[in-house]
Amino acid sequence: MRKAALLYNPDSGGGRRRQAELESALAVLREGGVEASLVPTESRHHAGDEARRALDAGCDTVFACGGDGTIHNIVQTLANTPVAVAILPMGTANALAHDLGLPRKIVPAARAALHGVPKRIGLGRVEYVSLEGKSKAKYFVLAAGVGVDAHLFYKLYAGAKQKMGMTAYYRKALQLLFSYRMRRFATEYTESESGEVIRAEATELMSVRIRNFGGIAQEIAPGASLDRDDMRLICCLTSSRVTYLRYVARCVLRQGWAVPGIDLAFSKNVSCEYLPGLDGQKIYVEGDGELLGTLPVRMTMALEALTVLAPR
Repeated sequence: MRKAALLYNPDSGGGRRRQAELESALAVLREGGVEASLVPTESRHHAGDEARRALDAGCDTVFACGGDGTIHNIVQTLANTPVAVAILPMGTANALAHDLGLPRKIVPAARAALHGVPKRIGLGRVEYVSLEGKSKAKYFVLAAGVGVDAHLFYKLYAGAKQKMGMTAYYRKALQLLFSYRMRRFATEYTESESGEVIRAEATELMSVRIRNFGGIAQEIAPGASLDRDDMRLICCLTSSRVTYLRYVARCVLRQGWAVPGIDLAFSKNVSCEYLPGLDGQKIYVEGDGELLGTLPVRMTMALEALTVLAPR
């Protein structure tokens, strides 16, 4: 690491204490011989624009000072470039920081990055239809989902997450569990090992890339790993809310993931489409906890697409 930009949102919370921690992290990097600067951003989306400016300015490292949403937007710019992403966890969930084993406090995380190891990882890539009806594509680091979980982010789209944090997630998730109509869609994927093409009707599909999400349900997709070149799929074939609860409960209690009606597979590509004759209700897709758009969806792998700084 020679030149780094630390992208942060000065309005994200924490006030003077958070600003002081960032200044201390900056001092750690400069004492380590890094030409580093703090770059304020107006939003997580603006962070992607600032990442482009850092890239053009010759930075070899861009720090995402925020949560997984901030990382998601920076990755859209830094994918398929030699510039590394480092993380100072300042978000709601910080799932990628958990998976990489990073310290949760800002200054220790800066020290870990200063002595970190560049790790080239694959990214998921999801093609979808935006809320404005346009065909788009984005990368995801953690996971992408179609169905129930994406509908949750649709309900939070107005900003409840930013105002309430994880409380908004849990409250709305509980509400959706008893109110959301489990709409079926067609899905097709090719199993990594056997090469078998699987076609099914599902109510939820998640493509997961990391093992440890942190929180109460740390591991929701057994075998998922950034070291693999494929995605771990969780394909829910049932409309039973009890089955959903059983799967989540087994994740929380670490009792295994074998639940009838929920299939697990590894795959490098998966597609989801509307079934004919539906009532016109939209089925949503999310990536890294960000609402993206609607079906139809295609997810693939972009191999060795991003460099992240991981602890030794």
